[in-house]
Amino acid sequence: MELIQSFSVDHTRIVPGIFKSREDKLGEYTVTTYDIRLKRPNREPVIDVAAMHSLEHIIATYLRNDPVWKDEVIYWGPMGCLTGFYLILKGDRAPEALYKLILAAFDSVGETEEVPGATAVNCGYYRMHNLEMAKWYAREFVAYLEANAKSRDIFEYPRAERLLTGDGQHFFDS
Repeated sequence: MELIQSFSVDHTRIVPGIFKSREDKLGEYTVTTYDIRLKRPNREPVIDVAAMHSLEHIIATYLRNDPVWKDEVIYWGPMGCLTGFYLILKGDRAPEALYKLILAAFDSVGETEEVPGATAVNCGYYRMHNLEMAKWYAREFVAYLEANAKSRDIFEYPRAERLLTGDGQHFFDS
């Protein structure tokens, strides 16, 4: 089987940031998946599940209500590894073009007094939210982005180098 694109990222070197994960052509349209990484994989604790759930609700609501971006947003959701989120947008933009949007979205978490959609009618597990921890993670991420705004590391994936065999297959050692 072919290695999927997200597994070609060197998870031992990635830092928090805004990265282009993949670009897909769907007929005449382009859809781009962005990796919004809050934690260093395998090096620091993952995001608390209840806080992750709250961040998902708050930021999805923010993005889908932003007057400039709302019609571009296809999806906002957590990574299975709990180190960040995926943002899928119509079109193709450099990660740097999303910097102000992501900063504003995470900054808005601090102003949130109630997690949107956190009711039994609107959410599959409405009891699993932690607004205060979500605010803490959001502040941490905003501070990190601001402190590293001029660093290429927060916008460019470190790629895993894989040797190719003579017939073009990826080589993985044990």
